[in-house]
Amino acid sequence: MITRRNLTVAAAALASGAAWRTAARAEDYPVRPITIIVPAAAGSPSDFPARLASQILPPLLGQPIVIEYRPGAAGAIGARAAAAAAPDGYTLFIGNSSTLAAIPAVSAHAGYDPVKDFAPIVEIMRSFQILVVDPASPWKSVAELVAYAKENPGKLNCGNTGTGGLPDLAAQLFMIRTGTKMTGVSYRGGNQSATAILGHVIDLTFETGASLAPLIRAGKLRALAVQNDERSPLFPDVPTMAEAGVPNCLAQTFFGLVAPAATPAAVVTRINAAVNEGMRAPAMQHLVTNISSSSKPNTPAEFARFIAENYRKWADVGRTAHITVD
Repeated sequence: MITRRNLTVAAAALASGAAWRTAARAEDYPVRPITIIVPAAAGSPSDFPARLASQILPPLLGQPIVIEYRPGAAGAIGARAAAAAAPDGYTLFIGNSSTLAAIPAVSAHAGYDPVKDFAPIVEIMRSFQILVVDPASPWKSVAELVAYAKENPGKLNCGNTGTGGLPDLAAQLFMIRTGTKMTGVSYRGGNQSATAILGHVIDLTFETGASLAPLIRAGKLRALAVQNDERSPLFPDVPTMAEAGVPNCLAQTFFGLVAPAATPAAVVTRINAAVNEGMRAPAMQHLVTNISSSSKPNTPAEFARFIAENYRKWADVGRTAHITVD
């Protein structure tokens, strides 16, 4: 039904479209505030990179940033909204390893394609999954844990945040690479998995180094390996999975900005340059490093390749482990 509100919205859309075409010709984008959709609630891990971007972009682009929270369906609701937005550079999306790789890799009904429906702009930060156990457990190395798991198939209980989530897929990848079998136990979040280890309810979990860092530093969890290609500066004594004897077992958590597909390349390039410039600041690097993450300058093409690689990898893991989320 056509209503006054619909006509107003349509008129505004046409006007903004005309303004965008003028802006594109004049190369003076942006001319109005930019919205960044966060696919989770305020205070969530995805909120942090969005706030970094909201600090970096206004002084460099000359327009304010509006953060819009669209939680639900493990991030798919926000991703769908961003994919359907006008490709004019005024709606951006904080994508992550779940929304741009894990969820669509194992779900036939995610409602979007992470490779075809978005124009990657820039990766803001990257962390990793870390394998932790109870410090009172007998396993002081990955080799000891794997040996026990092989002798006792299915006996080890591994916490995750739900079937098909990154912690679950990280555990599935570990089991594929080591030829072991563990029993998954789902919780609402990584903090609950950690609490379950502390309470001796489960044996281990794979979670982000950022979320588990305080418990590891306090000696309440024992870190056996990071699923990263290099050691973390916060945990220099914790080996990578490859160093621990399990190659090709990367499970990295990434956050970055993407825009709807068909967003003009000039806009993508400008935002990329602004974020890279802002993230080079020592204060920004300190913030990121302090949560066991890293940030390096990157191009839209590099970010696009990284998204596609992760999407393919988790799809392969899902098929091998017979994981589907519908």
